Amino acid sequence: MTQTADMTITGRCYRIVDLPASAGSDLDRLPHILRIMLENALRTAGDDAPRAKAAILNWLDNGRSQEEIPFLPGRVMMHDTTCGPALVDIAGMRASLAEAGYDPRRLNPVLPVDVSTDHSLGVDVFGSPDALRRNMEREYGRNAERYRFMKWATRTLDQFRVHPPGTGIMHTLNLERLATVVTIVEQDGVSWVVPDTLIGTDSHTPMINGIGVLGWGVGGLEAESVFFGMPAMIRVPDIVGVRLTGRLRQGVLATDLALTVTERLRRIDLADRFVEFFGEGVSTLSAGDRAVIANMTPEFGANSGFFPIDDQTLRYLRETGRSAEHVRLVEEYARRQGLWFDPEAAPRFTDTIEIALGEVEVSLAGPRRPQDRIPAGRTVEALAPMLASRPASEATEQPGNGSVAIAAITSCTNTSDPRLLVAAGLLARKARAFGLAPPAWVKTSLAPGSPTAERYLRRAGLLEDLEAVGFGIVGYGCTTCIGNSGPLPAMIEQAMAERGILPVAVLSGNRNFPGRVHPQLEAGFLASPPLVVAFALAGDVNRDILADPIGITPSGRAIRLADLWPTGDEVDAALALAMNADDYGPSYDEAEASQTWRMLDAPATPLFPWDPSSTYIRRPPFASFGKGTLLGTYAAHPLLVLGDDITTDHISPAGQIPQTGEAAEYLVERGENRRDLNVFASRRGNWEAMIRGLFTNKNVRNLLDAQIAPGFTIHAGSGEHLPLFRAAERYASEGASVVVVAGERYGMGSSRDWAAKGVALLGARAVLASSFERIHRSNLIGMGVLPLRLPGDRHPTQLHLRPGDSIVIDADPAGISPRCPVPVTIRRASGEDETFVAVAAIETRLEIEILRSGGIIPLILHRVTNAEATSRETRDPEFTEAGERIRRAVSPTTGR
Repeated sequence: MTQTADMTITGRCYRIVDLPASAGSDLDRLPHILRIMLENALRTAGDDAPRAKAAILNWLDNGRSQEEIPFLPGRVMMHDTTCGPALVDIAGMRASLAEAGYDPRRLNPVLPVDVSTDHSLGVDVFGSPDALRRNMEREYGRNAERYRFMKWATRTLDQFRVHPPGTGIMHTLNLERLATVVTIVEQDGVSWVVPDTLIGTDSHTPMINGIGVLGWGVGGLEAESVFFGMPAMIRVPDIVGVRLTGRLRQGVLATDLALTVTERLRRIDLADRFVEFFGEGVSTLSAGDRAVIANMTPEFGANSGFFPIDDQTLRYLRETGRSAEHVRLVEEYARRQGLWFDPEAAPRFTDTIEIALGEVEVSLAGPRRPQDRIPAGRTVEALAPMLASRPASEATEQPGNGSVAIAAITSCTNTSDPRLLVAAGLLARKARAFGLAPPAWVKTSLAPGSPTAERYLRRAGLLEDLEAVGFGIVGYGCTTCIGNSGPLPAMIEQAMAERGILPVAVLSGNRNFPGRVHPQLEAGFLASPPLVVAFALAGDVNRDILADPIGITPSGRAIRLADLWPTGDEVDAALALAMNADDYGPSYDEAEASQTWRMLDAPATPLFPWDPSSTYIRRPPFASFGKGTLLGTYAAHPLLVLGDDITTDHISPAGQIPQTGEAAEYLVERGENRRDLNVFASRRGNWEAMIRGLFTNKNVRNLLDAQIAPGFTIHAGSGEHLPLFRAAERYASEGASVVVVAGERYGMGSSRDWAAKGVALLGARAVLASSFERIHRSNLIGMGVLPLRLPGDRHPTQLHLRPGDSIVIDADPAGISPRCPVPVTIRRASGEDETFVAVAAIETRLEIEILRSGGIIPLILHRVTNAEATSRETRDPEFTEAGERIRRAVSPTTGR
C-alpha cells in the first residue's frame, strides 16, 4: 500500500505520496533522480508499485540494478520536425484502424502534449532590420502545409497544443513558461502535488534538469507509446555523481563549464546512465548556468544532467514571472519530500567524478565534435590536421583557410541564459565604440530561444549594439544550430569553388559535426555568445583569440579580446537593468496570438484527408498493423558497413536538400522548385523523400568498397552500384534480408526517429554496432530492428566485409531477452565461415514485446483494438466504409 499524506500550503490541502515515510532512512542515500522515480512509481504503477519500490531501494546495495521500473511522465514535449513524423504515424494508424472497422478516435493522447514550432526557421536574411519578418514569411511560405497538418492535430486530438512560429525554442519555452517544477494534478476529486516530469522528442530535453525537473529525450516512437498510455519502462539506472567544487573564475562563463563537463564525461561510458550534480560548487551556479550544462547531456552521452531544487531554482521561477504562491508551493513540497538540495550531502552514486570549477578556462570545442574541448586560443592547432592536405592561403582581403563563414549566436544551449546574451551585447558595445565590424564574408545572426530576449536586450540598450556589429535578431528558433543556416556568403562560396579554401563556423550551439551547420562546412567551433562575436570581428580562427589582435580601430590601434571582454560586475549591472519578470508572460502571449497562425485553415475530422499530390505528407507504409517480427534466424547481406561516430545527421540529414541527388529529382519530378527544396527536416512527413536522403552526407564511407559514393551500396548479386533505396528494393524483390554494420557511438546526436525509420525502410532486420547511442538504440527497437553490440575484437574495420559476404544471425524470438548473447556467423563469398557472439542491446521486457510485435506501432494498434474489442462486439460500419475509401485512395504499401 502506497503511503500518502496531506499537506496544507497557503490554506489549501493537497495529497502527496509520502516519500520520507515510504523510503525511511534510505531516502537521504538515494540520488534525487531516484527519489523522483520512486515517487512516480508509488503513485502510478498500481499493483506493480511494491516491486518497483523494492527495486529502487535495493539499488542502494551496490549502485546498480538489472530490475525494471515503469516511469509515467506528467507530460510530453515535441517540436515541429519530430511531431510531424509522429502525427503522420498517428494519422496512418487512425486510417489503419478505420480500414479495420474500428473507431479511429480511440487513438488519442492520454496526457498533455506541447509542440514548439522551432526547427523550420532558416537564416535566409541577416544583417537587415527586417530580417526577422522576412525569415518568418519564408518559414510560413515553405511550411504552410505542414503547419496546417499540425493544426489538424490540435483540432482532433485531445490535450494536444501547438505553440506557433515565433514562440521560441522548445527547451527555452519549457524553462521559461511550461515547467512548473512541482505541479498540481486533479485525480478522482483529489488535488495531488507531484514533481513535474516529462519526456521530450529531442535529445536536449534534459535542459530542464537545470531547474530540478526530471525529463529526458526519447525518440518519437517511444513518445507515441507514452501518448497512448504505455509507461516508459527503464532499468533502474546507474547514476553517475559529478561533484562540483569551488567557483568559476572571473571571465569564465557557463559555456566554458559545459564544454569542460562534456569533455570529461565523454571519457566514460554513459550509455543508458543518468548524471546528477552535487557538492558545494553547485550552489555557486545560477539556474541559467545549470541549464547550459544540462543542455549538453546528449553531447556527454547520458540520459540526464540533473541539478536538484534549491534557492537558485526559486530565484529563477521568480525572475521568469511565476507567482509567489507557486514558488512557495515548490519550496515547501521539495523540503517536505526530501527533494531539496543540500550542498553538504553525498548520496550513493554508481560512480563519482570531481570537477574543480576554479580550473575551468575560457574554451571552445571543435572543429568536428562537441567533446573535443580546447583552450579558446588553440584554434590554429586544432584546425591544422584538416588543412594538411590543402594549399596554404595567402594573406589577402579575401577569405582563406580558417575564415569564419558563419558566426551565429544560436541554440537553446546558450541563448536561454540571459547572462550569456548580455555578455555578448556588452562585448558588441565595446567593439562598436572602437569602430570594429566583421569582414564582409562573415554571415552573422542572433536567434534567441525566447521572444523575451528582445525585450531585455532592448531594455539594457544592448540590442542596438549587437545590431551594429551584424548580430540583429533573425528569428526565434534553432536556425544555424540544426543546419537551417541558409546560404553561405557569396565570397565564401566563390573562394571554396575557386581556391578550395576550408572555412569554418563559430556558433553558440551544441553540435559541430561536419556538415551539420551547413552541408559545405566541415569545420565548426562551439563557443559562448561573446566569443562568437569576437571571432566574427576577427573574421578567422587563424590566431590566438585570447592574445592576438582581433581588429584595428580607424586610428590604427590594435584591439585585443581583453579590451572587449566584459567584467562580471559589468554583466551584473547590465542584467539588473535588463531583467523584468513581467516580460515573460506578455512576450509569449504576443507570440501565441500570431495572426498568421490563426488564419491557417485545417480540417477537423477524425481521419486526416491524405492528398496524393502532396510532397510533404504521405501515408507511411509502417503506420499499420505490420507483418510480424523481424527477429529470427536468417542470412543477410551487409547493406552498409560504417566506421565510428556515425551520427543521426549522417544517417538522416536535417539541413538543406541539395539541388542534385535522388531526393531532389524525386521532388522536382513532382513540381517542386529545384532552387528551393526546403530542408530535409521539413520533409519528414514524406517517407519517399526521406528515404532518398539516407546516408548521403559526404563524410559517410561505406566500407564494403572504397569506391562507393555516399548514399550508395553495391548490390551483391549484380555488382551494380545502386542508391541505397534502389538496392533495398532489389533485395526485397529477391526475398533477401539485409543488415547494417557500424562502429562506436552509432546514432549519436539528435533524437530524430527518422534515422531508425529510414534504416527500417531499407529493410534492415538488425544493426550490428560496436556501441549505440541510447535514443537511437531505442528508436531501432521501436521500428522492430534488433540492435546488436559487436564484441570488442570485431570492429567493422576488422571484419573486412565485402560484397557477396553474408551475415547469419540467430535471434530466435522465443529466446531473446535483455542483454542476451546472439550467435553471429560471417559467411564469406570465398566459402569460409567466422563465428562470434554479439549481445542484444535490449534493456527491458517491454522492448522484447516491441520487437516480437514488429515495432511500437503494431503493438499500439493491437492494444487499441484489443481494448475496443472488449467494449464492443461488432465493428463500426461508419468507419469501415471510411476506411475502405482511404484504402482505395491511398495505398498503405506505396503511399500513392
